[in-house]
Amino acid sequence: MKTISVTELKKKLDAKEKIQIIDVREPFEAEICSIGAELIPMGEILQHTSKLRKDIPVIIHCRSGKRSGNVISLLESQFGFENLYNLEGGILAWADQVDTSMPKY
Repeated sequence: MKTISVTELKKKLDAKEKIQIIDVREPFEAEICSIGAELIPMGEILQHTSKLRKDIPVIIHCRSGKRSGNVISLLESQFGFENLYNLEGGILAWADQVDTSMPKY
């Protein structure tokens, strides 16, 4: 599984690179803190695979990286995605390393 660090993601965002970011947390979690990703909860991702781009890198994140890793494994094995990246440490790492003012839960 390919991964990306929060600092690498921040550089891509700052450079306005073409990427898609998907948040697989639950809506109540996204209300606490968000990095502006498109919210598709883990339990709904299989119904929304058509929303995932195949022509640009897609970064998938959750709170810590575990759920997003499971989602990526499933999407790669069942749908043949080859452009997915797991955000290492999830939004917790983002709050620790990029935006220390972000609430953690």
